[in-house]
Amino acid sequence: MNIRIMFIMMLLAGLTACATSPTGRSQLIFMPDDQIDAMGLQAFDNLKSEKQISRQTGNNQFVRCVADAITAEVGGNWEVVVFEDETLNAFALPGNKIGVHTGLLNLVDNQDQLASVIGHEVGHVLAKHSNERMSQKLGTQMGMSLVSAVAAPQTAMGQTAVSLLGVGAQYGVIMPFSRLHESEADTIGIELMSKAGFDPRESVTLWYKMAQASQGAQPPEFLSTHPSHATRIEDLQALMPKSLDIMQQAHAVGKRPRCTK
Repeated sequence: MNIRIMFIMMLLAGLTACATSPTGRSQLIFMPDDQIDAMGLQAFDNLKSEKQISRQTGNNQFVRCVADAITAEVGGNWEVVVFEDETLNAFALPGNKIGVHTGLLNLVDNQDQLASVIGHEVGHVLAKHSNERMSQKLGTQMGMSLVSAVAAPQTAMGQTAVSLLGVGAQYGVIMPFSRLHESEADTIGIELMSKAGFDPRESVTLWYKMAQASQGAQPPEFLSTHPSHATRIEDLQALMPKSLDIMQQAHAVGKRPRCTK
């Protein structure tokens, strides 16, 4: 394909694929939602076939109880699976899929701490972060295909190509947005858990526990796809007054989850 035509197509995609996240942030999204959902469904099916699924009744009831309260705030039918895996992890995928590792269940003390994680992961789905990252990846690949233009920065096309690449595809494009997605999911997640009647203060407690569990193994924030624990805690604390008000409103209308670990 002619490089100029490719560049024009990329610009047109940017002009016609603007979206707005739940926090009001502008996004570049141009992949069909049903295609992203299909990819999420396939990925979840692959995980279920490859990883051991927990059959422990208590764990499943606990996770299902918390997840049901969170997803009731967003609607839809969500599949929830507990995986026998000692890593501290949980995730949500497009297509309404939630996975929780038993390692995370061993770390959390109560329903509110688990709700902060599940709310965060559902936040990724609501904000269409997978679609945004996929669209960004496609855009990056197209930018990388402009290598001949980058080699001639004195031309108009070359100057545009260098500008698109910024300081590099990895640190200038992908990494900062990944940290942004994590922070945005925190904002959405704490609001979701509060709307469901969970105590948002436990989200801070959870990240103190995560920081302790990591034992200094976390890489520097600049090179990480996640905010540092200290940054995350600070941001959550800033959201606490509003979140507590939301929780009190939820309690006033009878939303008081009772999920027992």
